Amino acid sequence: MVVKLNLIAAACENMGIGKNGNLPWRLKTEMEFFTRMTSATKDKNKKNVVIMGRRTWDSIPKKFKPLNNRINCVLSKSDLDFSTYNDVYGFKSLEECIKRLESDEFHGKWETVWVIGGSNIYKDSMESEHFFRLYLTKIFKTYDCDTFFPNMPGNVKKVSDPDVPEEVQKEDDVEFVYHIYQNPNFET
Repeated sequence: MVVKLNLIAAACENMGIGKNGNLPWRLKTEMEFFTRMTSATKDKNKKNVVIMGRRTWDSIPKKFKPLNNRINCVLSKSDLDFSTYNDVYGFKSLEECIKRLESDEFHGKWETVWVIGGSNIYKDSMESEHFFRLYLTKIFKTYDCDTFFPNMPGNVKKVSDPDVPEEVQKEDDVEFVYHIYQNPNFET
């Protein structure tokens, strides 16, 4: 099974995505969107994969580790011990992770692969031949951030997805919209 990387991120007006290892905003609707997109499968016998860097893993509150009903893949140069968790695997690189997902060990176990951060993992994923789509929530407000979403490839094209609302969303005084960009080298 060929791995297609779907990236999912939220960024404010200055393309900030984080501050001190946390999200700089609290948007319940956007978090529910993230959970639904990364969890939902058409085949109830399969799970989706979420690929993240070690700092993103560390930023997940303990009570939410691992991300429920998903196969968690954590990329780190260090050896990490995930033996106390179910469905959590450590890899040294994105390519090593992709090779394992394409192997017999994982064949038939997963449906969609989601990249959930951080910045370097997003950059590596968009530079990969496996980059398929970017689901980017654009928040119409500027927050103080120390981590930013990398520059998108110039050749991506905007597409739609029937599972993603196209109209502007609003929560409290914050407006945001979901955008989907596709690598033109992939057909849907």
